Amino acid sequence: MLIDTHCHIPMIIDDNINKPFTQYDYEKAEQIIADASHADVKILVTIGSTSHHESINCSLLSNHFDLVFASVGLFPHDCTATWTDDLNELVPLIKNNNKIVAIGECGLDYHYPDYIAERQKDSFKAQIELALEHDRAIIIHTRDAADDTLKIIDEYKNERPRGVFHCFSEDLNFAQYVISLGFYIGIPGTITYPKNDRLREIVRAVGLDHIVLETDSPYLPPQHMRGKKNYPSEVATIARYIAELLAIDLAEVSRRTTANATKLFRLNS
Repeated sequence: MLIDTHCHIPMIIDDNINKPFTQYDYEKAEQIIADASHADVKILVTIGSTSHHESINCSLLSNHFDLVFASVGLFPHDCTATWTDDLNELVPLIKNNNKIVAIGECGLDYHYPDYIAERQKDSFKAQIELALEHDRAIIIHTRDAADDTLKIIDEYKNERPRGVFHCFSEDLNFAQYVISLGFYIGIPGTITYPKNDRLREIVRAVGLDHIVLETDSPYLPPQHMRGKKNYPSEVATIARYIAELLAIDLAEVSRRTTANATKLFRLNS
């Protein structure tokens, strides 16, 4: 059994995520989930982080489908001047749905020139605190902001938040440090890209005990389908690739990464 720890089901269904779910959307979601299950991807965590509507829809999906869990949060670039109000609107969802297993994705992203660093930092800290308050995992996004991300993580290390660095793209030193704090690193389909030797070396170095698998679908498809829409079923491709990379059985990759994800999100609770 495999787990996709990070997918965006509403985005797979429709580019317009700022609308209520319809019966058609549920039917599309059911097919996505069935296709994943046929590939032995039995649990999906759908991420609501770009709008309040997306978080609501992810929560609805988790309530509608046994195999779906959800996160809610604010993506760095989606933190507007009213981000505190936006975050407060998520609290009732968290309190009323125990299938919301994480906060995020949240963090820091300095890639585009219009970023507002202090706002992102404040929002990131608030979401770490929200995760701690409600005993949820935190899903961390960091891009071109490694130093500031680690500074914030260090502020909370004594409180031992549990979480994952989504779509890991930093170096080995960064990986080893956050792993020492108890975090996991999320391995997406980018590990299959021919030029991504760094991520392959990181996986070889840290082994299976510290990774979880994710698609970030509809984004970041594995190499064999570059340029196409990605789906949660492709976790199976990632698992097979890692098994070959580490020269171990696919069953071992499945068992251990599933155990990691189950522990991270407390799926047995």
